[in-house]
Amino acid sequence: EATPTGTVFLASFTTKVAVYAFARGYPGEEILIWIGVSMACFPIFFAVIENDLRRVLAYSLINQIGFMIVGIGIGTALALNGAVAHAFNDVIFKGLLMMSMGAVLHMTGKINGSELGGLYKSMPKTTILCIVGAASISAFPLFSGFVSKSMIMAAAVAEGYDVVWLLLLFAAAGVFHHAGVKIPYFAFFAHDSGIRTTEPPKNMLIAMTIAAVACVVIGTFPAQTVYALLPWEHNYNPYDMTHVLTQLQLLFFSALAFVWLNLKNMYPPELPSTNLDVDWFYRKLAPNVV
Repeated sequence: EATPTGTVFLASFTTKVAVYAFARGYPGEEILIWIGVSMACFPIFFAVIENDLRRVLAYSLINQIGFMIVGIGIGTALALNGAVAHAFNDVIFKGLLMMSMGAVLHMTGKINGSELGGLYKSMPKTTILCIVGAASISAFPLFSGFVSKSMIMAAAVAEGYDVVWLLLLFAAAGVFHHAGVKIPYFAFFAHDSGIRTTEPPKNMLIAMTIAAVACVVIGTFPAQTVYALLPWEHNYNPYDMTHVLTQLQLLFFSALAFVWLNLKNMYPPELPSTNLDVDWFYRKLAPNVV
């Protein structure tokens, strides 16, 4: 419900304070693994049916923090490196996605998926930048999310948490559905809403471009960028053939499911509704209590 600018700061920066606190104070606490798994999985169901695209990104934020909490809970050097790297990358690609949706809201006054569509015709640059952010959060190879998320999942397998790995795999497929595909598809493609506007101001485009370039550079050259900042020594190679093929298969079948659900008119985000979550209660009750 914040302003376009406020949303970027709240989503990208403030949430990482809690991740930092857990990483400093509670590494290796097994209960955090299961808390993180639940955080990674449950928002998917809300995000898939959510109409407000900024709220979809808010749900995906919980999902991504869940991955970080799992890494902290596992507590090995690889897992903690993955959590730190993913927190760093999330600031960039989540900021990019929030900026792109903020640009849409700023230029059209609308943010519901059921009211948007066809904006690629009048906002092509914003469309491309949003797709870069979507590819990053979906962990496409050569984008930033891939080089950090795969560290956490590899750490789970290395420590024998096979069930955790499977649940994180489900969560990764879910985030591709709701943030990687749904956000750009319903905002810029899907049905043509008839809205015709212009690109956002240059300062907004420049900020999004910087974030998009960072996503690509980090994903392409992780050893020279984010890996060089990590606190523990490691010899992890994200571009191992097994990692790449596993991720590409996951993305392919997730995309196939999205296309099939749309063709069968079974994908629900077009519903012009507001979904009640716990935030509704404290937003309504807090003014009467504080």
